[in-house]
Amino acid sequence: MASDSPPDSVVAWHTLEAEKALEVLQSDRESGLTTQQVTERLAQYGPNELVESAGRSTLAILWDQFKNIMLLMLMGVAVVSAILDLRSGSFPKDAIAITSIVVLNAILGYVQESRAEKALAALKSLASPRVRAIRDGKIVEVSSKELVPGDVMLLEAGVQVSADGRLIEASNLQVRESALTGEAQPATKHAETHLQEETPLGDRLNLVFQGTEVVQGRATVLVTNTGMKTELGHIATMLQSVEAQETPLQERMTQLGNVLVGGSLVLVALVVIGGVIRTGNFSTFEELLEVSLSMAVAVVPEGLPAVITVTLALGTQRMVRRQALIRKLPAVETLGSVTTICSDKTGTLTQNKMVVQLVDTERHTFRVSGNGYDPVGEFQLEQQAVSPEQYLELQTLLIACILCNDATLQYEKDQWVIFGDPTEGALLTLGAKAGVDKATWARKLPRVSEFPFSSERKRMSVICEASDYRPITATAADPIQYLMFTKGSPELILERCTHMQVGDRLEPLNAEQRAEVLDQNNQMAGRGLRVLGFAYKPLATLPAEGSDEATEKGLIWLGLVGMLDAPRPEAKEAVARCRAAGIRVVMITGDHQLTAQTIAQELGIAQPGDRVVSGQELDRMSLQELEDQVDQVSVYARVSPEHKLQIVQALKRRGRVVAMTGDGVNDAPALKQADIGIAMGITGTDVSKEASDMVLLDDNFATIVAATEEGRTVYTNIRRFIKYILGSNIGEVLTIAAAPLIGLGGVPLSPLQILWMNLVTDGLPALALAVEPPEPNVMNRPPHDPQESIFARGLGSYMIRVGIVFAVLTIALMTWAYGYTHAPGYDRSPDTWKTMVFTTLCLAQMGHAIAIRSNVRLTIELNPFSNPYLLGAVTLTTILQLLLIYVPPLQNFFGTHPLSSLELAICFGFSALMFTWIELEKLFLRWQSARRG
Repeated sequence: MASDSPPDSVVAWHTLEAEKALEVLQSDRESGLTTQQVTERLAQYGPNELVESAGRSTLAILWDQFKNIMLLMLMGVAVVSAILDLRSGSFPKDAIAITSIVVLNAILGYVQESRAEKALAALKSLASPRVRAIRDGKIVEVSSKELVPGDVMLLEAGVQVSADGRLIEASNLQVRESALTGEAQPATKHAETHLQEETPLGDRLNLVFQGTEVVQGRATVLVTNTGMKTELGHIATMLQSVEAQETPLQERMTQLGNVLVGGSLVLVALVVIGGVIRTGNFSTFEELLEVSLSMAVAVVPEGLPAVITVTLALGTQRMVRRQALIRKLPAVETLGSVTTICSDKTGTLTQNKMVVQLVDTERHTFRVSGNGYDPVGEFQLEQQAVSPEQYLELQTLLIACILCNDATLQYEKDQWVIFGDPTEGALLTLGAKAGVDKATWARKLPRVSEFPFSSERKRMSVICEASDYRPITATAADPIQYLMFTKGSPELILERCTHMQVGDRLEPLNAEQRAEVLDQNNQMAGRGLRVLGFAYKPLATLPAEGSDEATEKGLIWLGLVGMLDAPRPEAKEAVARCRAAGIRVVMITGDHQLTAQTIAQELGIAQPGDRVVSGQELDRMSLQELEDQVDQVSVYARVSPEHKLQIVQALKRRGRVVAMTGDGVNDAPALKQADIGIAMGITGTDVSKEASDMVLLDDNFATIVAATEEGRTVYTNIRRFIKYILGSNIGEVLTIAAAPLIGLGGVPLSPLQILWMNLVTDGLPALALAVEPPEPNVMNRPPHDPQESIFARGLGSYMIRVGIVFAVLTIALMTWAYGYTHAPGYDRSPDTWKTMVFTTLCLAQMGHAIAIRSNVRLTIELNPFSNPYLLGAVTLTTILQLLLIYVPPLQNFFGTHPLSSLELAICFGFSALMFTWIELEKLFLRWQSARRG
């Protein structure tokens, strides 16, 4: 490093004076850096761009699919089956069929995982391509990639900031930082501000940050950090450091695979060892090996991955109809396991529209109702609606609100929208609710001059020609040619007032009245409201330009207006539904503590007296301290991106399944870390959308609750068809294992027939069960333990119980059919008994599918047409099974034999016993429950 190079160590630039920062970076405010310095620093720091770390390659993702233990076992089965078929001179159709299933499942998994993460690409798009800078004493336009620490950068309204920097000079500078900090309002910046080191990111008013937008004013900025050292770069680093984790469903499927494969291998070993012991030699080893292969294929639910994928895809379609777009399929089920929702405030829980709540005049404090920018609402005194025209000081205040205003209110695309500052938009809406229209009054009192708002003055005044209007407080002798309306910081406006309007007269402002106004201002601010003060002044002549200091004196006080980014009307009910469903809602916002606390209490997220933790407090906490307290805190304010990530991580370490909402760039790392990252579709940045699992198309918190309900339904249905599929699989395995042990010749089911049952006979009804309507109480119970086993809550015992019943019925039929088809005089193939076993197992599954729709209600108590897909699937599968038996080409391929009408009737009869058993189980469970009750 050259001796005159700037330091590489982290510097708290917001704590340094501008001149000191220039000294540290060896730059000059007038001439900037020299060409040689730029070249040296580009070599030292590299280009000003975000660097992407290498992810998994396409080949690695594909290879990972073949590490699934069930697919590995099937591959082993395919190899052994091919060897046996080739040895016997047969075509290895079983091996080819099994291999095809393995490849299809691998492709299915690959497609789900191979969606490239584009969050970093979206981050990169935030960088402005060109920027104006001072180099060698000249203003030049350079590529933003060429900026280096020490460069002097020029900003003006409309440009994106290309690097982090310390303000050297700023004139009326406002920067929109909502994507980075979560603040709804543009931040007003000051070059002279002195700050402490622990000042939160959103309050560092002497700094600007890469990726933010200048909305007003101009500035000269010393570049302090570029590339991955910027705040945007820190977010990129966090984003890339977040490791993908398995969803609860994926973890449960892994557990299921381990149990099934382990159980299968044990059973295979028992059959082979038992067969060898029974014969006393290895003469039947090859036959036992064939039995083992069939058992291995039977135990693996080959159709399950496809059924789960289709079920999740159907869930995504239903969620889109409820305004939730799912980007990653497993997120559908994960939503059903959510225990904690961490929500941003602005735009999700609130409307992202400033709405006036209170108007305070000398005599009255009016409450104002209404939503958003819709000019519909009431003025209320003591909870009674009143007419604003009856209150003269209120009328003058409303005129000030709409005339001292640069915004416009318009009706577009079936909604009212604001063009301009949201605060001024709220004032226009307030006037419109009282019938005070800006266009009408602008014709009566046309604006002829103004003293614009600035961050130093903290007020704005407009001067209007008053030829067609005189204030009610004026006398005939008053020489009024103009009216000046002023708004701004209540304390500063009040200082410049000498009188106040009370009804239709003026009164001198005394110390007691001033104290009352300031006390009311403090009360309103304490409730989280943004408060503005209003005043006016009649003028005999038009003030000269630059005479604001002299003119804005001797004002007449009108009153206070308090506004808030109001909660969404449906958010309170949605939070209550979450509580009923055992889901905790946590608010995490970059906004101020008082505002966050007010909204949280209004929505029922927090109660009066509950603790609000700030970003500064989080900085002082250790990770362990945060983990200890995270379950007790429901509101976090003034937080940074790192804080959001830490909160999510702490909740996850406590075993919570976390859904995290966000719309800004700053939310992306936490969205990716959460079990469910939820981005905003309307206000969300591309970065947040790419990092998310789900996008809210309407930016509405209530949509999350609707999606959670859908997720719970999906998980319930997944458990239902897992019970359905694995119950029969256990029956198949036990039936196959029993054949050699009871001395029947050959294997009752070939691997190809088992694949047919697992893919078609099981698959089609399972898909129909996936669209079973939700249970009535789905959102009136707590979420199930995210750590619970897939076999929890009776699923494991049900599978074993039903599997044994399946096996007992089928083995009984198998024993009879074997004797029947091997009896003297039987004139068809003695292997017909195998087709009877195959058909009975398939048809029994149809009865199982119909009965399993409900755990407690009898089938006759259910509306058969509430799930017409199931009736269709059962009918279609039965027809397909009959085609396999009676169509010659299919007979040859699947190795079946035609059954007589008596044999088919016996198969149907044994199959019906399965349905009868499950219905009797329900009656027994009812009786048992009644006895306990």
